[in-house]
Amino acid sequence: MFVQVIKGRTSDPEGLRAQLERWRTDLKPGAVGFEGSTVGVAEDGTFVALARFGDAEAAERNAARPEQGAWWEATAACLDGEATFRDSTDVDTLFDCSNDAGFVQVMEGTVKDRDTARAMETPEMLEQLRAARPDLLGIRRVWFDGGAFVEAAYFTSEADARKGESSAEFSGPQQEYMEQFGDLTFIDLRDPLLD
Repeated sequence: MFVQVIKGRTSDPEGLRAQLERWRTDLKPGAVGFEGSTVGVAEDGTFVALARFGDAEAAERNAARPEQGAWWEATAACLDGEATFRDSTDVDTLFDCSNDAGFVQVMEGTVKDRDTARAMETPEMLEQLRAARPDLLGIRRVWFDGGAFVEAAYFTSEADARKGESSAEFSGPQQEYMEQFGDLTFIDLRDPLLD
């Protein structure tokens, strides 16, 4: 899987959303190799998109389409400044990243020791997480150099997620696992577009 993470800011969320909807109706049918996306605008105007393709070549073919270039030019006009683009084929998926999610929380950070964190994601730990957090539908973590990552966590709803995070108790191995991820920044997508 190839994932492109796009991030920017907008003071025109309605215009940006209209452009995103236009991509889904007009351009998506011709995007060979496109596997899906998670897109949204947070309340502070932060825009984030995770676009998934079968491989980098499919993403490049899509980007080279004239209609894609024209669409991006119109979309970029809705952004305040330039967007950043980061590409990766190093992706972990936990559970089912469902299009039924009503709330997506995007986290950015750097893991202290990726091998240690990954080794802690045992079937037993994931089973405990699933039992403790039925509101969590899935997680997609996109890795970059130096242990940096962008993670999208898919929840049934924001209310369920807030209730779950306040009631979930993490101790022992779970606490050690969480400590591997250090400081995180959070982007809440309350009205995500999921494909």
